[in-house]
Amino acid sequence: MLRSRFCPLCAAPLEKRVPELDDRVRHVCSACGFVLYMNPKIAAGTVPVGDDGRIALIRRGIEPGAGKWSWPCGYVEMDEDVPACAVRETREECGLRTALGPLLGLYSYAASTAEGAISGTGMVIVCYLARVTGGVLTAGDDAVEAMWVAPADLPWDDLAFDSSHRGLRAFLDR
Repeated sequence: MLRSRFCPLCAAPLEKRVPELDDRVRHVCSACGFVLYMNPKIAAGTVPVGDDGRIALIRRGIEPGAGKWSWPCGYVEMDEDVPACAVRETREECGLRTALGPLLGLYSYAASTAEGAISGTGMVIVCYLARVTGGVLTAGDDAVEAMWVAPADLPWDDLAFDSSHRGLRAFLDR
């Protein structure tokens, strides 16, 4: 992840220092004192289940994880809450309308700070069980393929992310 070098408020250079009443080194504006907090991205998605018990999966068309399978998931927008994002992302990525069920899991991944540089994106991923209520399964905006799969036939060796594995395991373990 690239760090900003200039203040988003006044465009003065940012400097690394510990702000007052804090205990971490942050990026602080050298002119106006604005503190640029680097927080994780939040994503939400679903394990969509049809009336026959099969699960809808998408094959990702973009990096990260291009060509691998996952349950539909994407970033929460500033003007929506987490459950609304999960429903929207499911509709956008695989064409299905859903009713959210219980939370299957909350998975967090810190960005790497090896050698003082930030790599990757800190993430918090929220996974819900969802009952399919309509729509037609089809590859949507971030997908190149979509499929229904029986729980016994999940493509474990071809899943995109750790959260893909964990969400599906949570579904099977419930």
